[in-house]
Amino acid sequence: MHPISALEQFTRRDFLTTTANGIGMMALGSILTQEGLMTPASAAAMPMDPLAPRKPHFPAKAKNCICIFMEGAPSQMDLFDPKPKLNELNGQALPESMTKNVRFAFIKKETARIMGSPRTFTKHGQCGMDFSDLLPHLATCADDLLMVRSMHTDQFNHHPGQLLLHTGRATFGLPTMGSWLNYGLGSESRNLPGYVVLSAGRGTSGGASLWQSGFLPSSYAGVLFRNQGEPVLNLKNPEGLPTALQRRGLDTLAELNQQRFDQMRDPEISSRISAYELAFRMQSAAPELIDLSTESDKTLEMYGVNREDLKVKADRAGGPGQYKSYATNCLLARRLVERGVRFVSIMHASWDHHSNLNNELAFNAGMADQPIAALIKDLKDRGMLEDTMVIWCSEFGRTPLGENRGGNPNVTGRDHHPFAFTILMAGGGIKGGQVYGETDEIGWGITKDPVHMNDFHATMLHLFGLDHLKLTHRFQGRDFRLTDVGGKVIPAWIA
Repeated sequence: MHPISALEQFTRRDFLTTTANGIGMMALGSILTQEGLMTPASAAAMPMDPLAPRKPHFPAKAKNCICIFMEGAPSQMDLFDPKPKLNELNGQALPESMTKNVRFAFIKKETARIMGSPRTFTKHGQCGMDFSDLLPHLATCADDLLMVRSMHTDQFNHHPGQLLLHTGRATFGLPTMGSWLNYGLGSESRNLPGYVVLSAGRGTSGGASLWQSGFLPSSYAGVLFRNQGEPVLNLKNPEGLPTALQRRGLDTLAELNQQRFDQMRDPEISSRISAYELAFRMQSAAPELIDLSTESDKTLEMYGVNREDLKVKADRAGGPGQYKSYATNCLLARRLVERGVRFVSIMHASWDHHSNLNNELAFNAGMADQPIAALIKDLKDRGMLEDTMVIWCSEFGRTPLGENRGGNPNVTGRDHHPFAFTILMAGGGIKGGQVYGETDEIGWGITKDPVHMNDFHATMLHLFGLDHLKLTHRFQGRDFRLTDVGGKVIPAWIA
């Protein structure tokens, strides 16, 4: 069409749609720049690059995050929180007043009994932090770790608890922690996603809802990398497609999408343009990322990449090869943050040990202990731990009571316990070498310094230079944030 003819067909509605929206986007970019959520350069690039780096609200201590999620809930009194009283009271019932209004997943209250722990605990590091005999490698990192024994949550079943941990509320359709960080700060990686998910085991019960972007543009969603074959499906070109021809096709597609964006100003169109370009760049970056041949034999041995699985009966671990898969994921996490990826999530299922606790927990702890300790030490040796936050977390803990489903004496595990459990943190401005919070003599409830999930979120965001009250997104008439309507920063955690 001739340019003059095009102008003749340019209606008043077209003018208001394109011009007004353009002015609106400029105003939005100006506001976000003033609030410190965008630099002038990234504001100018906003329609095309949703992941352009942005300034935090105030100087940050953390730059990247590796979140290690143990789906199903590890038993805190068998790993981190020794309770001699459990063994002393083994086999005894709790007073009815303690269980009267408590919901359990499987425990039958009438016949429930306290179950002791066979684990041996010793103190480690200059700080004297307690670790179970199942975690000898992680124990050597004690002086770099913050152990929080007083976590609690509102949810006692897995998927709601996982949503609360990852999104701040037990509700579908909300952005996850990694999405919020990329929304607030962008990503320094140009050739890889800002948010990468590495998975092992049988798969989390929460699935993709644990790395979704919710109502934020899809550019901020986690990208799941596979642990065999191509890291991302359909990343490789079909045979016979030259790179130059692919580039021409992408340029044409980008031009069409840009025309549509100029009309509609839909941020999802911008996300689509960004996704095509990122996929093109990833075609060379992703294969290089997963090629571990550049790592030294010493590094591979430190992470335990070539270890054999522990030979015990452990049906919930996710099948053979878990030790190698998990160690590889921990090493890949370091390589990802080296390349500027903002948030890496390492997920493993399952730690939901309702039965066969001793074997199952020994298998999983053996799988995770050496690689996670190696990751922390490797980051520290490379000068990266200072601004890389490492988190060990789960949706809740396990009961001091033993399982008693159907009166079966062989059901030797623990039920879900939201009232008190443990997480670990290191690096990224975290003050290591300390235990925060206390539980009672059997680990049932918290006696000192309770920490809600939203307090954890607020403190994490603070270390990234983000005020959890200001990092918001308006959706359906409401300003949403990761910490929902709660959350407080915990100064004692901050170095």
